[in-house]
Amino acid sequence: MSDESHPGWRHVQDHLKQANRDFVQYEPGGALTLELADEDWQLEITPAGLLICQAGYAMEDMQSLLSDGTAEDLGSDELAKQAKFYIQQVVSKYRDRLVEDGFSERVEMNDEYVAVFFERPVDFNDLTELDQLITRYCRQFATA
Repeated sequence: MSDESHPGWRHVQDHLKQANRDFVQYEPGGALTLELADEDWQLEITPAGLLICQAGYAMEDMQSLLSDGTAEDLGSDELAKQAKFYIQQVVSKYRDRLVEDGFSERVEMNDEYVAVFFERPVDFNDLTELDQLITRYCRQFATA
């Protein structure tokens, strides 16, 4: 993903923060993130003009979940395999609709997390359409 900001990003972020006070910005000038009703998912609007629906797990959390209080320590390969299984279960109920809506899918995995990202470009020159897209996906993730 490009680190470059769209020329109208400042205006867009100001608009989105006013339209939805639940947006969080973890870095000044960075992406705006919104927690979705399905607790495994977030919606993000990036300065480069992407709408991203994402889900993921921290590997540390996955280790805790899988060991269930035992001292068993899974190897990193087995942990990664299990994390991919869990993330696919979370994604399966949304994948077809997101792909149908023009999102591309990518998976990131490293020693810290496994995450799936569904991304599509948005038009920062049409804030009404952007607001409608955000509302649409907030509803979709609340009712699935």
